[in-house]
Amino acid sequence: MNGSPKKMLHIAPEKELVARFRKVRRLDYLTADLHDPQAMVQMDITDIDYPDDLFDVIYCSHVLEHVGDDRKAMRELNRVLKADGWAVFVVPVKVEKTIEDASVTDPAERECLFGQQDHVRRYGRDFVNRLQEGGFRVKTFLSADIAGAGNIVRFGLKTEQLFF
Repeated sequence: MNGSPKKMLHIAPEKELVARFRKVRRLDYLTADLHDPQAMVQMDITDIDYPDDLFDVIYCSHVLEHVGDDRKAMRELNRVLKADGWAVFVVPVKVEKTIEDASVTDPAERECLFGQQDHVRRYGRDFVNRLQEGGFRVKTFLSADIAGAGNIVRFGLKTEQLFF
């Protein structure tokens, strides 16, 4: 951040990061989650009740693979992000092309197909295309490129690809 005041939206906030973000000077920090009562606001990211171009920063880690209409969520997140703002998305990318099937509702079958009982898809390398369709310009990084190899475990990042 360049030192000017920023407004940040943190979707499905991780406890480890909330404490750090709250300490950042000149950051108007908002946490949001559909179900977590610890979040500051309850929010469905497919229907965000905030005006266009409000947030300078959005952080959304391991959320979109749980959202039925991820494309709508991406458009909504892009809508509330300022034109000169930036967002970080983290999703598990496990295959070449995204696999999804809305008719799969059985938790055991979801775990088999999508890697977890509450996932509704398994993202592939085409995740970048989905973000671009949602209006984002995308750069990709490995978590180690951003946090440093020594901080991967400390921050709970694993060795994942980040979509900026």
